Amino acid sequence: MAVAGDRIVASGPAVSGTARRQLDYDDGILLPGLVDFHAHPGRGGSRYGTDPDLYFLPRGVTTCLSQGDAGADNWDDYLRELIDASRTRVRLALNLSRHGESHPTRNIPTLDAADVNACIRTIEEGGDLIWGIAFNAAAVTIGDIDPRVIMERGLAVAEATDRPILYGSRKNSDWPLAEQLALLRPGDAMTYLYNREEDGLMSDGRVEDAVLEARDRGVLFDLGHGMASFSFPRAEEAIAQGFFPDTVSTDRYIRHVEEDPSHDMPRVMSKLIAIGMPEIDVFTRATAAPARHLGLAGEVGTLEPGACADITVLKWNHLAEPLTDCHGEQRSGPCLEPLLTVRGGHPVE
Repeated sequence: MAVAGDRIVASGPAVSGTARRQLDYDDGILLPGLVDFHAHPGRGGSRYGTDPDLYFLPRGVTTCLSQGDAGADNWDDYLRELIDASRTRVRLALNLSRHGESHPTRNIPTLDAADVNACIRTIEEGGDLIWGIAFNAAAVTIGDIDPRVIMERGLAVAEATDRPILYGSRKNSDWPLAEQLALLRPGDAMTYLYNREEDGLMSDGRVEDAVLEARDRGVLFDLGHGMASFSFPRAEEAIAQGFFPDTVSTDRYIRHVEEDPSHDMPRVMSKLIAIGMPEIDVFTRATAAPARHLGLAGEVGTLEPGACADITVLKWNHLAEPLTDCHGEQRSGPCLEPLLTVRGGHPVE
């Protein structure tokens, strides 16, 4: 691959010639910069936020989507302190809560916090930097508020602004998943795909009909690993039936910072490969697919000439720590680890 300035100018086996600087990785896997479709980049103002230039970029992620770290009340601060000030390319799914993730107890503490008009105004001001709207209907995030009302308000914002939704489902028998999925539209994404809750993806060992119907309509399913939303047995059942995530994501946030081994995109990708998902499908869903869904196709997620020179080199570590899900279950297999990240033509030291 040849890079000039911040652009890829040539790629493939025929690339030749001289260069000011040459980087060789004989055992490396050359990929576009990884695109984390559900993460928590932040520098203050979000109780989940993690500095992306310290904890995402060196781990191979050059672009990430924030799942609601900012809302209408702190969008201006988030733009100035995080999006404009980061080497990492950050897009925001604006939180339906005007507090973003700054409230100390829960995401939407009162119904008034889910302010439709404030969200619409903020998205109109934010332009392309605000990809869509994020909200979660789980009881831990909304308390006793009716989740149907939260969905209604989230849809009102999405439809008024022509933006997609990044949605965390209810995971509770008081509102069946089928009814929730029926309200999502083509291009909307449901995250936390392989969680082990009973009212979820699978029933009696097979993918629910409502889930298959939603995918057929164009609803996306995002991995969203996080601290509690990835189960090896659930993922194995789904992958064996060919139900892969549309996008691979970490849901990485502040509690992951001290973890050893590091919770990052290469390790999440390795877990999927270890349980049978083909490498090419994992690589695509960590690069080109999320780039397309973010409206960045051709600019990122590709190694084609003319694209931004966001590049990741990974290697297999056959002596890495075991691959572990959110519940302590382990699977054998090597782990992908980052060798090099290049952002906009400049290596990340």
